[in-house]
Amino acid sequence: MSYPEELESRIDWAITIFPKNIKDNFSKKRMFGGLAYLFKGKMTIGVIKNDLMVRILPKDIDIHLKKDFVRPMDFTKRPMKEFVYVAQDGCKTEEQLQNWLELGLEHAQSKLKSL
Repeated sequence: MSYPEELESRIDWAITIFPKNIKDNFSKKRMFGGLAYLFKGKMTIGVIKNDLMVRILPKDIDIHLKKDFVRPMDFTKRPMKEFVYVAQDGCKTEEQLQNWLELGLEHAQSKLKSL
C-alpha cells in the first residue's frame, strides 16, 4: 500500500468512538492513490502517502493552516479548496487524530445539510 496501514488502523478505531448513528455511516474508498473516509458519501479525511488529508469548512481553514505540520493539499500542484495535509507529527496522539476526524465529519455534515 502507498500509505501507512497503522494510520488506517488508528482512524478505524477512532471512528468506533462515535455514536452508532455516526460510525455506521462511515465508509472507506481508495482515492488519490490512498484511502478516503466518507460519511454518508461525503469525504471527511483520508491517508495519502505519509500524510493525513482533512476536509475543513472554508470558514475555519485559515486557522488550521497556521498550525505546525499542516499545509494546503496540493495534490494537483494547485491547492485544493477545503483540503489540508497534516504531517504525521500533527496527528501523533489519539486526541489529535480524533480532532482532525471531527473537523472532517463537521464538513461532511454541513454538506449534507445543504442538500
